[in-house]
Amino acid sequence: MQGRPPRQTSDAIGSAASQLGRRALALAAELNKGLGLPYGKTAAVLEEAFGLRVSRGGLCRALARMADKAEPTYQALVEKIRGSPTVTPDETGWQVGGQLWWMWVFSSPQVRVYAIQPGRGFAQAAAVLGVNFEGFLVRDGWSVYRQFSKALHQTCLAHLLRRCRERMQWGGAGAQFPRTVQKVLQQALQLRDRREQGRISGHGLAVAQGRLQARLDRALEPRYRSLENQRLANHLPKERDAIFTFLNCPGLDATNWRAEQAIRPMVVTRKV
Repeated sequence: MQGRPPRQTSDAIGSAASQLGRRALALAAELNKGLGLPYGKTAAVLEEAFGLRVSRGGLCRALARMADKAEPTYQALVEKIRGSPTVTPDETGWQVGGQLWWMWVFSSPQVRVYAIQPGRGFAQAAAVLGVNFEGFLVRDGWSVYRQFSKALHQTCLAHLLRRCRERMQWGGAGAQFPRTVQKVLQQALQLRDRREQGRISGHGLAVAQGRLQARLDRALEPRYRSLENQRLANHLPKERDAIFTFLNCPGLDATNWRAEQAIRPMVVTRKV
């Protein structure tokens, strides 16, 4: 008979009898995944601080076992994000075995779900969010997000304003178009503030929004000589129905700041 106390993580014997407890594994996971320490430095911390000797390979396999046990929790988070009324997605490059993959994040006021996937297409986004997502999708201008046909879209105004500012720095006659777009977007944000402060009626809001939309449509009519201006002019009609959604939906964000903040710690880990 071979006894196995409750705190024993394995019934291995002989040279494999050396084991790490739950707290040590939890600390290793936090050091490696949360703080970005490599396996070697994580092992060094465990040995220097607690006298626990473990190899890099041992840590790797231990964290893989933890991931298997956490899979049901992860899937529950995925279901939670799919049922959220508002989701803000974003993605950034990620290296896996020397190859370019993508780190995705899907953020709501209650939940964040991360996924490292081999592509940046609709299939990868839908693998987490679901093909039939019907909530509000607050996203940047990446065309993949527009393929969620059942969602209600809000494009990120901060991205559009940034493009306008960058184009205006060049000066010259070509700065007039981005300046017009910038003013329209800024006035839309001011209109939102007036609504939240109770300084405009529902009818007044609709009239003002219609005027902003008409002004933007007129700015998109000409053909522009500048390549950058024409690119912006080609992009805005694709986002036309998603620019002012936040004006009709109190509480809806006008930018994808939630996903930008959620993905920032992962960018730090990537650099480390």
